[in-house]
This record gives sequence, C-alpha cells and structure tokens, in this order.
Amino acid sequence: MSKSEINNWTRTDDAMVEDAIRRGASRRDIMRMFLAGGIGLAAGGSLFARATSALAVTPVKGGHFKAAGWSSSTSDTLDPAKASLSTDYVRCCSLYNRLTFLNDGGSLSMELADSIESSDAKVWIVKLKSGVTFHDGKSLTSADVVFSLMRHLDKETGSKVNAIAKQITGVKAVDPLTVEITLEAPNADLPTILAMHHFMIVQDGTTDFSKGIGTGAFKLESFEPGVRSLMSRNENYFKPGGPHVDSFEYFAIPDEMARVSAVISGDIHLGASIKPQSMRLLESASGVDLVKSTAGNYTNLNFRMDMEPGSKFDLIEGVKYLFDRELIQMAVMRGLAEVANDQPISAMNAYHNADLKPRAFDPEKAKHHFEKAGLLGQTIPVVASDAATASVEMATVLQQAGSKIGMNFDIQRVPSDGYWSNYWLKAPVHFGNINPRPTPDILFSLLYASNAPWNESQYKSEKFDSMLAEARGELDNEKRKTIYGEMQVMVANEAGTVIPAYLSNVDAKQTKLKGLEPNPLGGQMGYAMAEYVWLEA
Repeated sequence: MSKSEINNWTRTDDAMVEDAIRRGASRRDIMRMFLAGGIGLAAGGSLFARATSALAVTPVKGGHFKAAGWSSSTSDTLDPAKASLSTDYVRCCSLYNRLTFLNDGGSLSMELADSIESSDAKVWIVKLKSGVTFHDGKSLTSADVVFSLMRHLDKETGSKVNAIAKQITGVKAVDPLTVEITLEAPNADLPTILAMHHFMIVQDGTTDFSKGIGTGAFKLESFEPGVRSLMSRNENYFKPGGPHVDSFEYFAIPDEMARVSAVISGDIHLGASIKPQSMRLLESASGVDLVKSTAGNYTNLNFRMDMEPGSKFDLIEGVKYLFDRELIQMAVMRGLAEVANDQPISAMNAYHNADLKPRAFDPEKAKHHFEKAGLLGQTIPVVASDAATASVEMATVLQQAGSKIGMNFDIQRVPSDGYWSNYWLKAPVHFGNINPRPTPDILFSLLYASNAPWNESQYKSEKFDSMLAEARGELDNEKRKTIYGEMQVMVANEAGTVIPAYLSNVDAKQTKLKGLEPNPLGGQMGYAMAEYVWLEA
C-alpha cells in the first residue's frame, strides 16, 4: 500500500480506531482492523500510537448520570432476549455484554469474544476473553455462551430474535473458553449479528432476570418496570478505564416538551429522541448540545405491486421522481435527515452503494410516467399516520407536487393505534417506518426476499434471492460489497418502495456530558451510552 493510500485511510478511519480503543479494544484487536483494511504491521503500529495519543485526555471519573428516554412500560424487562423498547436496550447494554460490538462507521470489535473465526462461514469458533467475571463473582465460561445463544431457539423464551437465531443448528462448548457455533447454511455476517442487543450473554441457567446479573459495566441497584432503573459502577469490570460515572439512573419522560424542559433545566443530563419541532428551543438554550445520529432508520412509501394501482410500475417510477427529497430533508425534517436513494442500506453502513444516486426531483419526468401508466388525473389514495414518522408531512409534499402536474393523491390519515396491524403491509399504498439493522442481509431478508415476512411491496425476484444467498455465504468482503451494491440498485429500480430520506435521531444533552458518539444501532450511542460517557467537572 502506498503512502498516499495510508494517509487516505487514516483521514477516513482515525475516529473509528479511537472509538475502538475507547471501548477497550486491545492492540491485537486494532491490528486486526488494520490488516483487514490493507494496512501493514509497521504502518499499523504507527497509526495505533497516533490514535492512542489522541485519546490522551483522561475522562473525568465520578458523578451520577441521569437520562430519560421516550417510552416505558410495565412490561419492561431485564431479559435481553425479550427486550423490545429503547428503555430495555439501555438497561441491557449497561448490565450485560455481547460477544462483539458494532462501532461508529459499522466496524466490528470484539467484546466478550477474543476472536470469532471461520473457514467456511458455517462453523464458527469463538474464543472468549479470560478473566471476565459476572457481578456475583462467577467467571465467564463457554457454558454461559452456549446457554445464552440456545435459549433464543426455545419458544418458551419468547426471544425477539428467534427468526434470526433459527439459522443456528448447534452451539457447543469445546473447552472452558472456546465455543463452536454451527449454522444451517453459511453466513459471513454472524459476528455482526452477535452484536445485536438481544444477543447479550447471561449466566448459565438463569431463569430469574430481576437481579440483572451480567458482566456489564454497571450493577443493578433497583428496577421498577415502567418507572426507573438505578445502577452503580461495576468496580471489577473487565475493560480498563470504564465506566466513568459512579452511578446511572434511567427512566422515561413520554411527553417530548417535558423531556426537553428537563434537559434545559438541568434535571437530566440527556433527553433521547428529540423531534425537529423542538430544535429551535434547544438551540437557543445555554449549556445544551445536540447529538445527531443517522443510523439508517427511514420512513418509506410502499406500493403493493400485486394490487392496483401499484401493479402499474410506471406509477411507482413517477412517484420516485415526484418526491422532492431536498425539501423533505430541509423543510419536513429541518435538516435532520440525509437524502436517500430508494433502498434500505444507508451511508452509515459499510456496504452502502455510494455510486447509486438518488432520483432528482423532476415533475415533468414524473408526469411522463403517470401518463404512460394511464393514471394522470386519477385519484390515488395514500394511507399515512403519525405512527410512521413524518409520513403525513411527506404525503403532503407529494400531494402538493402532484397537484401542479394534474396528479391527485388523496391522503387518508388514520390513527396511530392499530396502524401496524391494520394498514402496514395491507393497504395498496401506505407508509412504513423501518428501524436500523446492522447488516444488509437482515434488511434484505426481512424486507425484499421473495419470502420476506415484511415484504412491503411484494417484490419478488429469483435473481435477487440467489444473490442474497450468495452474499450471505461469501467470506471475501470485497466480493460481498459488490453483490450488495448490485442488490441495492435492483431494489431502487425494481421494488415498489420509495425511500426519500434516512432520518436522523437527535439526543439533547447538557454540555457537561461528554463522550457521546453516533452508533449504527441507533441513538443514545446505540443505547450503550452509560458505559462510555462522563460528566465534566
């Protein structure tokens, strides 16, 4: 690799390396990252030293960190397999650890695992870190990993990732610190899948999760479902340096204005998931920062291609040209979005196809397609709801643009209650709202494969299905990237889903709260913030 190539790599990825070091990655972990990126050992050693130097400022130790999310329920849980709300994820990320961790930029680092390797993407060998202990003093062993993974396959568990875990056909302990995982078919994404929140490692044989005993950065002091959680620093945590705060308190403030006011007044250090409408108030407040994370969640307009009017593909093509994406980005989302190109893999993902450009706003081209479909002048019902973020506003942008060329879109606004069960996937033309997923395989398998459970437009392509299976088993990263890039083009040009923008998540925080960074798994640092933030004196 040339000197210019090394310099280009460091400009792009220094932050990623610093991020991994901050999360406890060893020199060995970092050198693996360099080698995977084509950086030699000599150059890598120099870059490692530079990244370490950049982190020379020591975070402040101590303090009580208070944060508020937007949702809670009396069914809140400390069982990571059953986690479903953001409050669940935040607690689980504080109490437990995963085998791997997904960093900003989509890079993967080891957490409880020291390495995860395979020669065929079907049988994987996991080597665990030694010296890791649970909150009650028990040492982490392979038996804990076997138990944690296998319980996702038990229907009695009620795991939220049972459909993903079904690809696992066997998990066995080879020795106290080695686990063998066998899949029904090759899947090169397994290390990334294991970074999902639900795959936290719990203690072998656990049936009572009320004590929250894990290997995580915090120990549970009290937990009141639907009310609050209180945790204290794990003094025996296996990662050097963290956590920084003495204790962590988390609860929900469902009313957004109340959540915003609590940040401004200093009652909490962080308020999660702030809407664009609150931005001006926060930006004018002193001592408050905003942390933006575009992790890949989006609101999309879906045309059922097996129904009228979506069976006329020129209608879909016309709408793709009629959506003013920049207007949605700036006016509807007030800058808190990135223009999208009608496929689900965002720029946050390492497999994003940056060469696939979004369709430009072109009413005349849209009109041509509507005429070709024989639908110009007709009325097209569009189901929207507040349940799908900004869908009503997006529908209004489409309606106004259509009215100027003689195309009528009738916005049928329906209540949030029951939207996902009564309209999503069912109405001929309707909006969806998709949360971030860590891999293209998960997104494509959920949304675009012929047998996908959430195939919003009933897109079906044998070629696409074949490429999906091929990419899943391909260990050569560049080959997989090429396959996924072509699949993104296919979705953008052939599916009945219109994705005008990737929506940003915004967390509001006091300026004294430091260390909060974007993460591809969502806001609040992928819900893992408590371990990494600190309070400036």
